Amino acid sequence: MPSSELTTARPREACGAPLESAAAAHPAIGHRVGGARWLTPLELTLLGAIWGGSFLFMRVAAGDFGPVALVEVRLVLGALILLPFLWQARAQFTQARLWLHLTWIAAINSAIPFVLFAWGAERAPAGIGAITNSMAVMFAALVAFIFYGEPIGQRRALGLLLGFVGVAVLAGDKTSGGSIGPAALAGTTAAFLYGVGVNAIRAHLQDVSAAAVAAATLSIASLLLAPLAIHAWPARSIPLASWISAILLGVLCTGTAFAVFYRLIHRVGAPRAATVTYLVPLFGVVWAWLFLNEALTTRMAAAGALILGGIALSQQRTDSTR
Repeated sequence: MPSSELTTARPREACGAPLESAAAAHPAIGHRVGGARWLTPLELTLLGAIWGGSFLFMRVAAGDFGPVALVEVRLVLGALILLPFLWQARAQFTQARLWLHLTWIAAINSAIPFVLFAWGAERAPAGIGAITNSMAVMFAALVAFIFYGEPIGQRRALGLLLGFVGVAVLAGDKTSGGSIGPAALAGTTAAFLYGVGVNAIRAHLQDVSAAAVAAATLSIASLLLAPLAIHAWPARSIPLASWISAILLGVLCTGTAFAVFYRLIHRVGAPRAATVTYLVPLFGVVWAWLFLNEALTTRMAAAGALILGGIALSQQRTDSTR
């Protein structure tokens, strides 16, 4: 997922995607509940399945495109889907200072973490990226505590500890005789950047349309990455399966998934929408098992349980507000 794909309302919540973090930083978005009772669970499940699928598509395409070229395709297509949101809110984007914030946030919240996940997808099963991506929730809380003075509380602290233990367990796993430690480290670093990004958005862009911020950051990230992507574009022909995966990664898992997520936030509120975080690793592992025949190891299962348990604790209210 992107990114930005996996972050939500306050720094304690993330889902990524990308983090996504743009929507995440807007806790003021109302908790309006409406429609059939089955609609929200259905949309959450669909969103979890889509974002879980992003790691499958990266695993298929990264080897043929290379991480940078693949991410450039993803960013461009995702930005095109979301550009109508930016056009609608264009009156909010007139200040030069705003664009400066958008530029560095685009780098740490889209361009760099997307490349890290794609790099990891070349080297390890798709489930590794899906599991480490969920750490964005806990990193968002940690960054908020260290740099913004938000209380963390004993439950969140324990959740963070469980999450880090889970990553350590994951990094020690081996598949087909090779260590997946580097890929786990890349995914964890990307999740940390998502945590930084969601706090930055909340601090500097809270009064700007969340969907428009996502469109702007994806667009800027594509421009930042374009020179490297042109230089790194593969000389050999790219197979059709990889092209299809890259297109689905950009159109479905980035642009369309962001739009669905914003709709959820507006209808049911960000905290409830954040529960999609629990579904992404599950679907990421399941899709890899079904379509790529990638095994779920005991260590992966244990690490996933520790990280998701940590997420559950980290999303509890702080001790001082209970």
